[in-house]
Amino acid sequence: MTAQAEVAHSDVEAARTRRPGVRLAAMLVWVAAVAVWWWRFGIPNDSITVMITLWLGTVAWNIEAHPREHLNFLKDWWLPAALLTFYFFSRGLTDELKIPVHWTMPIDVDRWLGFGTTPTEHLQAAWCGDPCTKESDPRWYDVGFTFVYASHFLTGLTLAVVLWVRNHAEWQVWMRRFVGLNFGGLLIYISYPMAPPWLASDEGYLGPVERLTSRGWRDIGLQRVDVILNGVGNPVAAMPSLHFGTAFLIALYAAWRLRSPLRWALFAYPVAMGLALVYYGEHYVVDLIAGGALAGLVMVLCRRWERRREDRAEVQATADDVRV
Repeated sequence: MTAQAEVAHSDVEAARTRRPGVRLAAMLVWVAAVAVWWWRFGIPNDSITVMITLWLGTVAWNIEAHPREHLNFLKDWWLPAALLTFYFFSRGLTDELKIPVHWTMPIDVDRWLGFGTTPTEHLQAAWCGDPCTKESDPRWYDVGFTFVYASHFLTGLTLAVVLWVRNHAEWQVWMRRFVGLNFGGLLIYISYPMAPPWLASDEGYLGPVERLTSRGWRDIGLQRVDVILNGVGNPVAAMPSLHFGTAFLIALYAAWRLRSPLRWALFAYPVAMGLALVYYGEHYVVDLIAGGALAGLVMVLCRRWERRREDRAEVQATADDVRV
């Protein structure tokens, strides 16, 4: 093919992929299918189902691309998918290793922070109602808090897919931090298993605390579901809180990479997540502090590694120039 023919061919391809309405129609079909799936079966909790859903979203976004181009997603994502699947299955190692579960430390710390009563008990007394049970009528903010809680399973990977579509190098920057946060949390889960407030209450270590997480969606018919990694979990993987850590990591990443002054508003996300986690009895405040500290540490360590790699690349480029 001549150079002119190649240019003409590329122009035809570009025009074909910019046909008005094709992308919009494909995205509307994808959004409708996802909405029906979520309403019928529930919002997925596991990373594999979320990745498959988002991959189909990229297919819809680039609907006019050659089919083999859609396989690039699998080529790039198989390793993060494998790592995150390993993370999910490894969370239960505590049971196999027979490491003692910690019950009283977070209660003592949170009682100190709450001037004698844990913040979870304070919030449930103020917001839950009397009696406070997950079967009692939800308040309007319960719906919002449940959405915030469930967003944890979607936001980190959704951000990753958006970056993968727009800027592959930036996708690598984010995934390095996202996977690093999850594996940092895994190491702590294994070495320091700790019970959440609802479980401590069930076992008599703490006063009455209800696990209210799903209460907000009871009246609107939504639920959360593990489609592929069904039954994978660890009830004593409370320290650190990766729900809060992920939300805080997203805010830190946005503050670092964006330039708009509105980027600071994204810190409202970890604030809302923290309130939901403590109010619903899922985590102590000390878990949030640990999750936020882990997110900050991951940001620092990843940036140091990237700078060293950039410095080595610069030295190598200088040496190549000298040889030439």
